[in-house]
Amino acid sequence: MQMRSRFQGDRGLTVRMTVTMFLLGLLYVAFVAALIVLLKSWLLVVVLIAAMFVAQFWFSDRIAMFAMRGRVVEREEHPELHAVVDRLCAMADMPKPVVAVSEMDMPNAFATGRDPDHAVVCVTTGLLRRLEPAELEGVLAHELSHVAHKDVAVITVASFLGVIAGLIVRFAFYSQVFGQGRRDQNTAMVFAAVMGVSAAVYAVSFLLIRALSRYRELAADRAAALLTGRPSALASALTKVSGDIARIPTKDLRTAQAFNAFYFTPASGREPGLERYFSTHPSLEQRLDQLGRISAELGGAAAPGKAG
Repeated sequence: MQMRSRFQGDRGLTVRMTVTMFLLGLLYVAFVAALIVLLKSWLLVVVLIAAMFVAQFWFSDRIAMFAMRGRVVEREEHPELHAVVDRLCAMADMPKPVVAVSEMDMPNAFATGRDPDHAVVCVTTGLLRRLEPAELEGVLAHELSHVAHKDVAVITVASFLGVIAGLIVRFAFYSQVFGQGRRDQNTAMVFAAVMGVSAAVYAVSFLLIRALSRYRELAADRAAALLTGRPSALASALTKVSGDIARIPTKDLRTAQAFNAFYFTPASGREPGLERYFSTHPSLEQRLDQLGRISAELGGAAAPGKAG
């Protein structure tokens, strides 16, 4: 019998995520229909998209772990880390995920896996070294909330359309089809139409996915704060981690930035301005404001002040 997590949700954020997913679904249907019309083969389109979806959904956790140098650790190697995860999973009434550590100095954490029974929660050595126990508990509760709410699977499914569209656009740039198209004008026109549709779909899905990701981060912050009852500890961890990441040279963050959607806080050296509309995470100010309101709701101490 599947256990039901005790992580609390947020109705407003859930509605926004649902609307975003609905819009992505409409975009998905329109994109597939356009490809079928242009390529004149529904079987080819369906088979290719289905194969790529299965590969992305099934292997996304392994790819993320490999890319971010994560390795599974047993209780004997990191007893305190396992103890925190055990306690939080018992509080949330959820299966315990695999626990991993990444040998990176950048303080961060991430969760991956297609469902709670095949999940991994990973923290960097930089995070373990910098945070106090209560702060680490808040970060891990945030990541476990992603697992409990199947956020990784949701983002994987939602981002799939953009991945396909992006691959088609890249293929168009690096293929020789346009060169052959000079001899076959119809082929060139069809290919140009496919590339145009794909580019438009990629742009729209990119914005929708970023909005969905920001909503889920706020929802995970809220769920973690309510589960632990210590929003101020999570706020302290956010302030500390964001401040330390800001001091890491940009050139050292570039590799990690490709995986920002997975992280507890993005690997960026500064608070976004206009870029906030393209960010995978809400601003530090938004996250701290929400935690401050939760702290007031719980009757606790106000969250720490915002980082400067």
